[in-house]
Amino acid sequence: MALRARLLSTTLSIAIALPATSAAFADGSVNLYSSRHYDTDERLYSDFEEQTGITVNRIEGNADELIERLKAEGKNSPADVLITVDAGRIWRAADADLFSPVDSDVLEERIPAALQHPDNLWFGFSTRARLIFYNKDRVSEPPQTYEELADPKYKGQVCIRSSTNIYNLSLLASIIATDGAEAAEAWAQGVKDNLARSPQGGDTDQLKGLVSGECDIAVANSYYFARSLRIDVEGLSEHVDQIGWVFPNQDGRGTHVNVSAAGVLKNAPNRENAIKFLEYLASDSAQEYFASGNDEYPVVEGVGLSASVTQLGEFKRDQLNLAALGENQTEAQSIFNAVGFK
Repeated sequence: MALRARLLSTTLSIAIALPATSAAFADGSVNLYSSRHYDTDERLYSDFEEQTGITVNRIEGNADELIERLKAEGKNSPADVLITVDAGRIWRAADADLFSPVDSDVLEERIPAALQHPDNLWFGFSTRARLIFYNKDRVSEPPQTYEELADPKYKGQVCIRSSTNIYNLSLLASIIATDGAEAAEAWAQGVKDNLARSPQGGDTDQLKGLVSGECDIAVANSYYFARSLRIDVEGLSEHVDQIGWVFPNQDGRGTHVNVSAAGVLKNAPNRENAIKFLEYLASDSAQEYFASGNDEYPVVEGVGLSASVTQLGEFKRDQLNLAALGENQTEAQSIFNAVGFK
């Protein structure tokens, strides 16, 4: 496949940009820049090729690097589609004017409105929920809402990632959009006051903190825990029976979600094929591969859940349009900084 490579740095990614004479511009191709790196996605690409006869070429790398590469390539870019694994970075790409609106009855019908850009610049294809996890032996009344994480009764019990992490920025951005900046700052201060330790590590590390006893309560995306139900995650899978979980805000706005999303680039040389690829991602079969490959929730109604996600259960999702997560991202970081949240 002409474009397959893994980007090591922004400098390298720009240096290996393909020339306009490349086969990447040939008919019957679609060129993906993707920050997804899951082996299970191979089935997605091969099925699309079998169904359509369109060859899938791709470059995989860090989303921020790919965005910078697209800016540098400009009109000479061979890329047709950008895929990211979070709403914050797909918003950054849209804010950089990299996408072109897509008019598709298929996507409009199958993708929920809250999971697509208001101007159809990008569409979400799988979601993961930001859950509250807790040690069942030490916590009898876990928080039922995000707001309760700031309750002083949980002082010294909470583990969560750093304020610069895109998942936490998106969560705080959703609070800004729903409750306003003043309430969001009070929440950030309250959670900071309730920390069991200084923010560190990834979501899996927060879950492992429940096992080690460093934390009683942890905030993490659903797919990190679901993965430990499907495969052996050292230091976690053997202890999953100790861990309970809450889908927050079920009696209110619903649980905050993040999204894997994709859009057609405005300089796409194979625009028609790019739209066909996005429409394919909304098909039932692709939804199953796309979501289950990373233990996520499909976005199309009626598509079955993978075994690991089924164990977590279904839930009421926040209907806030995810574009708001990007729009409030800068203010969210400013609020975290103002309260001294590392």
